[in-house]
Amino acid sequence: MNFVRYHTDFRNLVIGVDTKVPTINGSYVTAINFDNAATTPPFVSVMQEIINFAPWYSSAHRGTGYKSQFSSNLYEQSREVIARFVKADSRENTVVFFKNTTEAINKLAHRLCDGKRKKVILSTCMEHHSNDLPWRGKCKIDYIEVDECGRLSLEDLEKKLRKYRDSLGLVVVTGASNVTGYKNPIHEIAALVHKYHGKILVDGAQLIPHVPFDMKPMDSPEHIDYVVFSAHKMYAPFGIGVLIGPKKTFEEGDPVDVGGGTVDIVTHDFIRWAMPPHKEEAGSPNIIGVVALAAAIQNLEMIGMENIEKYENCLTNYTLQRIKNIPGIELYGNKADCQDRVAIIPFNIEGVPHGVLAKILSYEGGIAVRNGCFCAQPYVQRLLKISSEEVKKRIEDPTMEHPGMVRVSFGIYNHYGEIDILIHMLHRIATHKEQYLFKYTDTPKTLV
Repeated sequence: MNFVRYHTDFRNLVIGVDTKVPTINGSYVTAINFDNAATTPPFVSVMQEIINFAPWYSSAHRGTGYKSQFSSNLYEQSREVIARFVKADSRENTVVFFKNTTEAINKLAHRLCDGKRKKVILSTCMEHHSNDLPWRGKCKIDYIEVDECGRLSLEDLEKKLRKYRDSLGLVVVTGASNVTGYKNPIHEIAALVHKYHGKILVDGAQLIPHVPFDMKPMDSPEHIDYVVFSAHKMYAPFGIGVLIGPKKTFEEGDPVDVGGGTVDIVTHDFIRWAMPPHKEEAGSPNIIGVVALAAAIQNLEMIGMENIEKYENCLTNYTLQRIKNIPGIELYGNKADCQDRVAIIPFNIEGVPHGVLAKILSYEGGIAVRNGCFCAQPYVQRLLKISSEEVKKRIEDPTMEHPGMVRVSFGIYNHYGEIDILIHMLHRIATHKEQYLFKYTDTPKTLV
């Protein structure tokens, strides 16, 4: 298979790629980070932009000093940078900043599920807890099914859209699964949802850093009504989450968090809230986080999201072709190719607990992966074919070990040589599992 070769310029864009970490035998190796679905390291340009901005850092909004005005303007201009990146219509939509994707979804759930209207939220069986739990207890919630590979059933989606057509509030769906990497056909889903007069929220945390994203015009049947995503998965540190949606959603009703910055006028017996998005952004804003995200987006645009998608697809395909030859390997999701996924591969090795496998990779090879259920327990239970009886046992006995799997997830700075090291390590573990199990199962170990 002809793979596009690793581009050194991508690696030079990211901080920390050559950091040495200790192994269990006392030697040091170059760290390999295959946990990018959790958090990406920062771009060099992002850190430089923060350093450049630091002398001008001041309080945003209401200040008359030059630095305050400069900070305020930069904060507000960043909304336009972000809106343009996802092709949002700034005339109709607003960009609201939160701590992260999780807080953004919680705030939207508060806004849309006011308890007065008995609306139905359609979630899916593949969602991260952050796009499931915020809706529980606020609205009636039902779940769209997935198939054996973990792919969303559009047939079940339309069946439930018909069922709830008179009470449908919102369909909430991940753009890409943080477990299997599976990409949902969000525009096809949006057209179906709008056909039944509903609206759609896309959790873009795992999708937007990896592929071009288009909210589509407001009058398009494929329009995405709401989208959320996080800076820390897009090579921008300091934490910021983004919610983009119609301004009118936030014009009525009280915000969840109130205080400084959320009001227009206050007396002891009267409040008039500020216009969105400021109404939703209580307290002093995270200006550094916004500066970091805007800088990261500009860097991603410079590289080209199409180029990022193409390169990460090559990494994923290369890994899939090699990893399937590991003895006892069990792959989850689409095992054949990466046409319907972002750069995520979940797996287990027969006879090696997922926690032990992740520890061996770290302690022996300096390879960072993620293991467990990835904050998507119902989905992982489906993929692992765990029975309801076994789940019940685990509920009754919290001391039982959680089932799970190991996940590798790539960023643009990863390269084929790192994958070769991973494959070599996995092959060694699979063929010498008894030795590794003896070494790592009984004795607690730490490198820190």
